[in-house]
Amino acid sequence: MVYIASPLSGDVEQNLEFARKACRYAIEQDVAPFAPHLLYTQMLDDSSPAERQLGVEMGNQMLALCDELWLCGDRLSAGMADEKALAEQLGIPVHQINAEDILEVDFSATKGMGMLMG
Repeated sequence: MVYIASPLSGDVEQNLEFARKACRYAIEQDVAPFAPHLLYTQMLDDSSPAERQLGVEMGNQMLALCDELWLCGDRLSAGMADEKALAEQLGIPVHQINAEDILEVDFSATKGMGMLMG
């Protein structure tokens, strides 16, 4: 299982789309991705400091269960830097995945299970 880290703040919609593509890229590499910022932003309000902190803490618990941390994209956000430091502390391998490799993935949010969940 691979923990997917990529920026969230800024252009949130574009960054979430990039995270979805990063997960698809991971799937194509035959690994199971976990992207907390795709999951927890559906249930928690990232603009609320308390809820954001809760999401970070839950993400950190999941990171401890993952085999690797993938830093996706060409920018290391403050949150990603924290995730990297935790992974290193836990002895979890950290890999940098270039944005261009991820953006080459053929991905459409309307394909697959998304249509069934309708």
